[in-house]
Amino acid sequence: MASELTHEDVRRIAELARLELDDADVEKFGQQINDILEYAAQLQQIDTAGVPPTAHVLGVVPAWRDDVPNPSLDRTDALSNAPDADRRLGLFKVPKVL
Repeated sequence: MASELTHEDVRRIAELARLELDDADVEKFGQQINDILEYAAQLQQIDTAGVPPTAHVLGVVPAWRDDVPNPSLDRTDALSNAPDADRRLGLFKVPKVL
């Protein structure tokens, strides 16, 4: 079993993640993190020699379509329904987002 995280370790992780934890949260999350680390340690002990790397367990081939260029919408047509479009420059105007 891996060494367990202390409450100070959990508080430091929370600080790095910019989380404010009370004592109950530190206890709860500390136990959860320790459980995850213990499980990861168990997984590290599995012998995977001879097991090929896998991206998908079902061996499904992606159903991608061929990348074929198609005609696009004419710029004048695209701008014809746009409010406040700058047709001279061919640009859409959008509200400022802060």
